[in-house]
Amino acid sequence: MLAWKLGPLLACGNVAVLKTSEKTPLSALLLAKYIKEAGFPPGVVNILSGYGPTAGQAISSHMRIRKVAFTGSTPTGRRVMEAAAKSNLKKVSLELGGKSPNIIFDDADLKLAVEMSVMGVMFNAGQTLLCEGRGPSSKRASEE
Repeated sequence: MLAWKLGPLLACGNVAVLKTSEKTPLSALLLAKYIKEAGFPPGVVNILSGYGPTAGQAISSHMRIRKVAFTGSTPTGRRVMEAAAKSNLKKVSLELGGKSPNIIFDDADLKLAVEMSVMGVMFNAGQTLLCEGRGPSSKRASEE
C-alpha cells in the first residue's frame, strides 16, 4: 500500500505526509529508515504515527495540504471528505470498505479464471488489500 501511494506521488515531484495505521505503524517507520538511507532530501517523505481522530483529522483539515488519499472504512472516509471540504476544498481520493471484485466475463477461459480466483483469495492467507473476495460474473460463467 505504501508503494502504491508513494511511488506515483514522488515520481510526479510531490512531497508526502503519510499517516500510518495505528495498528501497523512499524512497517512505515522502517520504510522511513530506507528512504533516509536512499538519500531523499529531508521533508520529501514525512511519516506521522497517530490516531485517526487526531493525526488524520489534522491532515484532512490542514490548509496547506492540497490532496488527501485515504484507504479505510466508509465512516472514516466521510469524515476525511468533510474535513477536506471545510478546510481548503482539497482533492480527495477514497478507497473505502468492501472487498475487491473478481469479474469473470463471457469470453474468459473459465478453468483459468477459477484457478486464478482461488489463488487471489488464498494468497497470503487472504490478508491482502486486493484479495478477490467476491466474484460477480456473467450468466454463462455462473451457469458453468
